[in-house]
Parts: sequence; structure tokens; C-alpha cells
Amino acid sequence: MERFIVRFAQPRGSRRLILFTLLAFIPMLASAQARSAPDPVILIAAQRKAMAPLAFLDGVWRGPAWIILPSGQKETFTQTERIGPFLDGSVKVMEGRSYGPDGKIVFNAFAILSYNSVQRAYSMHSYAQGNVGDFAFTPSAHGYTWDIPAGPMTIRYSAEVKGGVLHEVGDRILPGKDPVQFFEMNVKRVGDANWPAAGAVGPR
Repeated sequence: MERFIVRFAQPRGSRRLILFTLLAFIPMLASAQARSAPDPVILIAAQRKAMAPLAFLDGVWRGPAWIILPSGQKETFTQTERIGPFLDGSVKVMEGRSYGPDGKIVFNAFAILSYNSVQRAYSMHSYAQGNVGDFAFTPSAHGYTWDIPAGPMTIRYSAEVKGGVLHEVGDRILPGKDPVQFFEMNVKRVGDANWPAAGAVGPR
């Protein structure tokens, strides 16, 4: 028995019409996506507004600090911080340096504090001792807290600025147990910070 295969071919004109229709639809999709994308001006304005209350952190800070090492040994040092706004005040940059009694740097960290206007949340992107991490940051009227998850333990830093002094403590927190303090610094604001904006490269 002979089989017949019937092929239905679209007229050439119909294929052209479909192609033209698809091509015409592409700009419409791009326009719709552009309209649905958040306006950068609005996003940056929201970030600046969220960062403005933290202006009390800006400046150069210096003072005594101590830490209890995992071995149980307590070390004292001089802590310095320089904090300043960047990207037209929409983010804040922070550098901490710890100096031993001989004046040598024993610890150096850098962080970028930002606000996600879509998620409505602050975060701190930190670099320290070869480690990189993003941590939840919660501002308060005169200070802040930020947490480092460490398995069942949480390392929490809590700070308050009062009388020109930034007082920060670090606690190790385990569920069902009292916090154990392992760090404290009391740094006094010693001047303004023109960092990092002062290092911008001009057009000429």
C-alpha cells in the first residue's frame, strides 16, 4: 500500500507578514522593559535619603581598644577609623586600622555601607584579613549593630556615638546563653574626613 505525505506550505507572503510583525514587536518589548525598569534618579535619591541619618559617623576617629583572642589572651591597641560618603552620598566607605604599641598595623579592614532601596534594607560589604562578606546592618538613632553568622553562634557588634565618642563592643552570642564580650573600642572624633571624594580624578 502506497503512503502519501501531504505537506502544507505557507504562502511566501504569509511568512513575510509574520516576520514583519515579529520585528515590529521587538521595539515595543524594549520600550515596555524600559518603562518597567526603576528610574536610577529615584533609586539614588532613596539611597541618599536612607544614608543621610548616618552622617554622624563621618570623620576621622582615634582611641583605645582591646580584644580577647581565642587563646584567652587580652591585647590592647590604638584603633582608628575614617568614614566618608561616596557616590554623591548614596554609599558610605569605612576603613579601620589597629596599631600595636610599636606603631605597626596589626589589623586593617575596609567596608562599604549601602542601602538597597528595592529591598529596603542596609548591608555592609566587608574586607578583612583575607575574608570577604556581606552582613546585615541595622542603624539606630545614635549608632548601629551588625551581625556575623558563625554557625550556631552570632558575632554582634553594637555601637553608639555620644559626646563625640564612638563606643563599640563585640559580643559572641550562643542560643540560650548570655552574650560574651570579646571586643571594645572607644574612639574619639578628631577631625573631618575628605576621604574618599578628595581623591577623585578630574577631567584635566
